[in-house]
Amino acid sequence: MTVVRRPRAALSRHRPWPLCRQCSGVALDMGSARTRAWVAGRGVIVDVPTVTFPGAGAVYPIQRGSIVDTEGTARMLDRLLGHRLPRFARPLVVVTAPVLDGFAYRTEARTAVEVLRPRSVLTVPSARAVALAAGADLSRPLLVVDLGAHLTEVVLLVDGAVFDARRTALGTGDLDAATPATRIAEAVVDMVTSMLRQDRTSLTVDALGRGPLLAGGGALRPEITCRLTATLHAPLRAVPAPHTAAVRGAARLLEAAHAHPSTTDPGPDADPPDRCPH
Repeated sequence: MTVVRRPRAALSRHRPWPLCRQCSGVALDMGSARTRAWVAGRGVIVDVPTVTFPGAGAVYPIQRGSIVDTEGTARMLDRLLGHRLPRFARPLVVVTAPVLDGFAYRTEARTAVEVLRPRSVLTVPSARAVALAAGADLSRPLLVVDLGAHLTEVVLLVDGAVFDARRTALGTGDLDAATPATRIAEAVVDMVTSMLRQDRTSLTVDALGRGPLLAGGGALRPEITCRLTATLHAPLRAVPAPHTAAVRGAARLLEAAHAHPSTTDPGPDADPPDRCPH
């Protein structure tokens, strides 16, 4: 897999964050079960079910890592955030995205967030956002296991970039008498085993020995984590408040991106970058 690195650019001068309306920003983590948002200067102010409108007949615009209703997602964002942003603000928006099928998700997400009149939209793989929220050392190989409500991803990060990834359309929201928690643990083990078999380097082995980083609501389920510990024979490290790790990591990137020249004045015809600055 080829990973393209972008050279670091000199920082531009800007008024202190987040005092000016131009510097307003939003970090978004939109999952199939919950949507979480961090607004500059306010912290995580939204943590709600991902529905276009609450109540009877609720429509779920995001399903298992895919935006299936872009207009519905836009209406949800407008309802949740439109009144929380400074008047006439053009926010910088950072959106987390699943690693696999991420291109389609990023395309639909960019369309949906236009309702917020963003100055620029950046996307970041959820696994990278999780690692940043945990303060992980990204100079070493890292396995991130994101145990979501309807999607589970296992991602190998090398130098902070995605090197390999696996996913399964199964999460904690699917658990019932017929689908025990062990099913999720077994799926994770199968994905890690597949990565080990196909990796001709020692990167996956090194990352596993270092200990996978756990995020998502499933990281709070001992019936899952205990089974993973026993089966993988590796130390597991849960991110503090793992269910909000992705949005907190996106918020860190949002604050760092504020001073970056590629995001401060992209111009009317600029194509916003997929990668956030280091």
